[in-house]
Amino acid sequence: MATAEVERQRGRYAALSIAAMVIVVGIPLWWKTTETYRAWLPYSQISELDSLQLQLSVEVEVVFSRGTLSPEQQKKIPLTQAQEQQHQVDANTRLKYRYETKYRTATIMEEDALSQPTAQEADLALHRLSESPCGSVVVYVIPESSPLLAEGVKVHVGQRRTALLRGQSGLAGGLKEALAVLDPRIEQVVHTMSFSHSDITAALSNRIRVSRLSRDGLADSMRAFKASPGYEITFSLLNPDPKSHRLQWDIEGAVRSYIQPLLDKLAPVANFSVDSQILYYAVLGVNPRFDNGVSAYTLSADSLAHVINPVEARLGSNAASSNPVLNFLLYVPDAQHSPLFIRNRNKNTVPTNAFHSPRWGGIMVYNVNDHYGPDAEFPVSVNIDMARVMGVFLAQLRLMLGVQQTRPPPGFFLQSPGSAGLADWELDRLLWSRSVENVATASTTITSLAQLLDQIGNIVINDNIAQQVYSAVTSLQAAVAELEAGNLAFALQYSREAILASERAFFDPSLLHLLYFPDDQKFAIYIPLFLPMCVPILLSLLKMAGELQQRRAEQRTKRD
Repeated sequence: MATAEVERQRGRYAALSIAAMVIVVGIPLWWKTTETYRAWLPYSQISELDSLQLQLSVEVEVVFSRGTLSPEQQKKIPLTQAQEQQHQVDANTRLKYRYETKYRTATIMEEDALSQPTAQEADLALHRLSESPCGSVVVYVIPESSPLLAEGVKVHVGQRRTALLRGQSGLAGGLKEALAVLDPRIEQVVHTMSFSHSDITAALSNRIRVSRLSRDGLADSMRAFKASPGYEITFSLLNPDPKSHRLQWDIEGAVRSYIQPLLDKLAPVANFSVDSQILYYAVLGVNPRFDNGVSAYTLSADSLAHVINPVEARLGSNAASSNPVLNFLLYVPDAQHSPLFIRNRNKNTVPTNAFHSPRWGGIMVYNVNDHYGPDAEFPVSVNIDMARVMGVFLAQLRLMLGVQQTRPPPGFFLQSPGSAGLADWELDRLLWSRSVENVATASTTITSLAQLLDQIGNIVINDNIAQQVYSAVTSLQAAVAELEAGNLAFALQYSREAILASERAFFDPSLLHLLYFPDDQKFAIYIPLFLPMCVPILLSLLKMAGELQQRRAEQRTKRD
């Protein structure tokens, strides 16, 4: 009996020891070795980005030339004023615009520059004196009788960041009264050369409802490509009938003369690569109709949508790059369908004989029917006028890249950007929009990622993803701070870093490893492993609990 009792006692101790080892060592060890690794993320800072509050600061300098202010008014200059505007776009987005205006009189060298015979020469002379920082606006107020501005022109906006504003004679009273007369026109100049509220709301199209966008802003946002670190530009010459004409185009020289200056100016925005190709026997996907009234073939506006898909299949793609591709096609009709003209929805011939497709590119039809004389020998050699072609493609490229069409107020004259293809103030408008768009896109991406990781607990968050998230949050905070300080160039740089880091984190392949590994599959794997071991232990514990309960019942009976 004593031996049997010792054996039972030994069995109880063994069962308790095994159970204790399983509970104290086994379960924690199994839990630790099978848990999903999730690096810590700054959720509090990310939640703050969900409520986007942007402040855009613009430095405005108003320079009064000789003869625009009275001696009494000049005594109160220099002067600095600040004006703020607030717009609550929606519940989570608020915009604040701050315009810090500095008033001063022109220096002797600036007076000499303003004495140039034309406004274009004055703009160049002022630029050579000092280059205004990116995002700033300088307005020179000149006398009403100045010959720099033509009759009927009240404001001349130059190629740089300067504008010439015609003053008004007889500005009596103090300086405050004189500025009250000029400030409305100065405000129009600033909105033309920097940004407008509709431009900024269009840049926030990823965050706000479409109903809050203006019609023009919605059209511009849908036409232009979304912000990207790089773009691929492809120029294609389509020759559907090589037997009719032998086409020659100096695309390399044309790109160097017309396109490259624009791309050089847009270098802070993105990286660009340009290539070209010639496609033979490439025809349009639509058969043009012959119009007896003009003795020519025509393409209606309704048929243009069916032109792109068949041609796009022949263009090919750059599989080595994930950047968006901007396609520009020059189509030379064959002899049987020449001349060929494009008509708009009003049945009128398009002057440029070209059209563009939003976020895709443009197509231009180049007629060479004047080379088909009675004595012509086929194939006819044709030298394409690249100046005419590149003028059309350059305008389309500006639209595709987000250089919005400026609609100046009455009395404004916008100087042509010249060979650069883009004025400095136009570049600033693009930088403002792209900076805000990058901040909005990156903040939306990073908050969506944080919500996804919070909802699905079995997604692995490795250190690389955490580092990208930290980098995106830090760059976003820096971009917002630079926008508030008015440092547009740095704001664009930080916003580009933010969007790159946020997209790398969001599209990291490691996030999908355990995405489709639900709990029922875990039970199906672990039950065959742990059930055979746990059943004897549970039965021993149950038996020990029964014996303990029986022993207590016997003791209670003895006491009674």
